[in-house]
Amino acid sequence: MQTEFEISTRGQGLYEFTRDVTGWTAGQGDGLLTLFVRHTSCSLLIQENADPDVQSDLCAFFQRLVPPTTDPAMAYLVHTQEGPDDMPAHIKAAMMPVSLSIPVSQGRPLLGTWQGVYLFEHRDRPHLRKVAARFTP
Repeated sequence: MQTEFEISTRGQGLYEFTRDVTGWTAGQGDGLLTLFVRHTSCSLLIQENADPDVQSDLCAFFQRLVPPTTDPAMAYLVHTQEGPDDMPAHIKAAMMPVSLSIPVSQGRPLLGTWQGVYLFEHRDRPHLRKVAARFTP
């Protein structure tokens, strides 16, 4: 069974789509859910969904770790034609997962109490991101 989730982003940040995932796997029995983001400047994460400060802090950390190409520390980068956030977005995507495997039991992803599934957008402008999903019984 396969599908594709579309996630509209409004710029850099974490966008939770756990509800979409759990709705799609409902009633499917036991198996493995694989998610794969079909882009090179965003990532997938399983992260805490109880306190929004976690998402804010993650964004701030990665912004500090990999600043835009306008930062003098990033002057060595060559790929800058697509804007100051583009190459840093590729670096962040190279550091984080672009696919996830989640066990499913009785149609429910076996996520922890405070875990949610997120797309981590690394670009400044809005995008429509596509995440391929496959459920294997």
